[in-house]
Amino acid sequence: MISTKGRYALRVMLDLARQGPEEPTPLKDIAARQEISKKYLEIIVRELVAAGFVTGVSGKGGGYRLCRKPEDYSVGEILESAEGPLSAVSCLAEGAAPCPRAADCLTLPLWAEYERLTHDFFYGKRLSDLMQR
Repeated sequence: MISTKGRYALRVMLDLARQGPEEPTPLKDIAARQEISKKYLEIIVRELVAAGFVTGVSGKGGGYRLCRKPEDYSVGEILESAEGPLSAVSCLAEGAAPCPRAADCLTLPLWAEYERLTHDFFYGKRLSDLMQR
């Protein structure tokens, strides 16, 4: 399940994409437009900055802007930056210890297919695609 943190991170990125790269967008403006607590957005934006997705400008006229063009961000990378790996089951998560039951697990192919579909879906969508609505 995608949490509010992941959904809000995506909304922040979309908001910044719609504002354009010219002027930094104050967090209070994003919070007002998105109807999200500014305090909660501070946490999310801090993580987006750490991930290298947005940059912050301090002082008067400060705010945030995207580091890249909207078409250069996949929805998958944004969600994973906020949520962590989007693995359906722990045995398929990156870095997971080998499952001792993998050879006999009749459900593993189902989970692997689901994970591929999910990955391809989210990584196949660009921030710019969502702006078209």
